[in-house]
Amino acid sequence: MRIKICGITKPEQGCAIVQMGATALGFICVPASKRYISPQQIKEISSQPSLLTIDRIGVFANTTIEEICQVSQQTNLTGIQLHGDESPEFCRSLRELLPNVEIIKALRVSSAEALKQADHYFNDVDSLLLDAYDPQMLGGTGKTLDWQNLKEFSPSKPWFLAGGLTPDNVEVALKQINPSGIDLSSGVETAPGDKDLTKVAKLFEKLKKSAVSF
Repeated sequence: MRIKICGITKPEQGCAIVQMGATALGFICVPASKRYISPQQIKEISSQPSLLTIDRIGVFANTTIEEICQVSQQTNLTGIQLHGDESPEFCRSLRELLPNVEIIKALRVSSAEALKQADHYFNDVDSLLLDAYDPQMLGGTGKTLDWQNLKEFSPSKPWFLAGGLTPDNVEVALKQINPSGIDLSSGVETAPGDKDLTKVAKLFEKLKKSAVSF
């Protein structure tokens, strides 16, 4: 299972989290976010030797393809996560320009009916990410999804479960559903962008007890 810790802002925390077992780190490229860091900061963090072998995902929302490509090239990202209202056509165009970069489309799910929007993206992305819907925030809300609604969710693409996951509820979630990966941000923080390494360590302890391989 892929384990992605998102909203990394500090090099030392990123390195420590990878040493614990994370397979991917997420960097917020949305200027309005409290977890935003500049392309230069992303480059400084992602150039750490211990991070060169893991996935480095830039999170964007409702920006231009040109901006995404520029940041991707500046920072040597391995993946792009689209967390706004990007259309399948937008994803397709981006994939053509960045053929060697993973394209992840985040879907903010408010109901079982909303899951149907995933069908429109299968041909144009590499992975999906399901997050909780909030009318005021695009992500990092701390809200959980209704996991009951996801029991029958079995897309043809790999997918991350996000939305309010914490070390205390991740076992419960994974007993009900079987995602390809999980994504945590606010659930392992002391403040936006400041990761609590004790919580991260607890997360990996819980995953090991649940016999999750990563």
